[in-house]
Amino acid sequence: MITVSNISLQYGKRVLFDEVNVKFTPGNCYGIIGANGAGKSTFMKILSGDIEPTKGLVSITPGQRMSVLRQDHSAYNEFTALDTVIMGNKRLHNLMKEKDAIYAKEDFTEADGIKASELEAEFSELNGWNAESDAAEMLTNMGIKPNDHFKLVKDLNGKERVKVLLAQALFGNPDLLLLDEPTNDLDIETITWLENFLADFTNIVIVISHDRHFLDAVCTHICDIDFGKLQTYTGNYSFWYQMSQLQLKQRSDQNKKIEDKRAELQDFVRRFSANASKSRQATSRKKLLDKLNVDEIPPSTRKYPGIIFKQEREAGDQLLLVENLSKKNSEGEYFFSNVHINVKKGDKIAFISKNQLAITALFNILADIEKPDAGTYTFGTTIYKAHLPNENNEYFKGDYNLIDWLRQFSKDKDETYIRGFLGKMLFSGEEVLKKVSVLSGGEKVRCMTSRMMLANPNFLILEEPTNHLDLESIIAYNDALKDYSGTVLFTSHDHELMQTVATRIIELTPKGIIDREMTYDEFLASPAVKEAREKLYK
Repeated sequence: MITVSNISLQYGKRVLFDEVNVKFTPGNCYGIIGANGAGKSTFMKILSGDIEPTKGLVSITPGQRMSVLRQDHSAYNEFTALDTVIMGNKRLHNLMKEKDAIYAKEDFTEADGIKASELEAEFSELNGWNAESDAAEMLTNMGIKPNDHFKLVKDLNGKERVKVLLAQALFGNPDLLLLDEPTNDLDIETITWLENFLADFTNIVIVISHDRHFLDAVCTHICDIDFGKLQTYTGNYSFWYQMSQLQLKQRSDQNKKIEDKRAELQDFVRRFSANASKSRQATSRKKLLDKLNVDEIPPSTRKYPGIIFKQEREAGDQLLLVENLSKKNSEGEYFFSNVHINVKKGDKIAFISKNQLAITALFNILADIEKPDAGTYTFGTTIYKAHLPNENNEYFKGDYNLIDWLRQFSKDKDETYIRGFLGKMLFSGEEVLKKVSVLSGGEKVRCMTSRMMLANPNFLILEEPTNHLDLESIIAYNDALKDYSGTVLFTSHDHELMQTVATRIIELTPKGIIDREMTYDEFLASPAVKEAREKLYK
């Protein structure tokens, strides 16, 4: 069990946490949520001991082992993947090294024998004899091939390193498991495996994630950080969200009734206070007015951007026809080949691939950034498209402030007009004078979204639109794409976005495509899709 008692954290005048009290108990998975800057990762670091609070105490049941998902991908460069996973249980790994050192001694003494016996007993208690096979099984389950288990971490690609560090955190059945954004850079198969693993995990899990589907799948409780406090709710993320919206509406409705009554009384006092025949009545009503205490809803740290995609003109019947399209990588291997796609009016097509670079290549071709190696693509004459690339640094060069940056893409150069679009994406006041050279990843995505809204397109091409965004912005994006009446081609690691927006799924492979008009979940569960995939990946 982890007990948090009266935790406060203050940086200068800024109070991040104020008298936080919470207990995390075995058998439960707690999702930590809150707006960007609310202190989610900081709170996790307080729990792990990486940050000392200004005051208060974190208590852990004696003898329990805590495991933390670390984000330092280079820390284990000189170790094999298998050793790195086993190092997740520090005591077990140290025992293995101590044993090996004793057995390697040339002058093995009786004292060494006694020490070795003691180490062997503890090693056995920690299930050490199965350590290598358990670590190997975990790596294999995450999609890392057995031949790669003995590679140095530095020789693995970025996504494989992420999986190794995740396996390290999960290894050895820790009593307390702390995971900060565990699904980042994971493929759908690994995320599904992780969901199932955590669903069966009987100890304490505390997780931060922007993946709503993941939070729904694994969480038994939601811990909401807001106003410097942490409030715990039973249930998954969707339950918390629906409840919070209902509470907000109920309080708003109640306040509206009080405000309506206040306005009525104020009007009466104003009209009749000078009228002698009504002065007594007016006085009594003024007293009543003074007693009214509006239960105001405190200004939440959460802010939802106003993402609205409007079409300047509706598209005609001819949208996009892709014929025999092929593209190779720099080594001459196919990203995809002989692709045929006829995009119909109103299609919202989600693209998936085992190689994310294949989708990037296709979207760049359709956005006229790259050339195909073979084939053609033809947009209808009524199509006006907008493209959101995953890599957007090329758009933010120069010494522009946000207003001047967005003005480049607008026919209307009026500053008030430009500020309106930036304001929808939560850039207000002096923020609009910030230089584009200092923007964070999330701020760049918000700027690019402002640019797209400004264009009023009837055809959207979106690569990972929710990357770097907080949950509130992700929800706003999700709702905007559901409401959009134009055509969308997109890809995302956000399961909920894929499931609720897509009307059609296309999987790119080096040997062709799988194209089905169905939801994302139906596609993943389809036996016919599984059969087609087996043929294409032979």
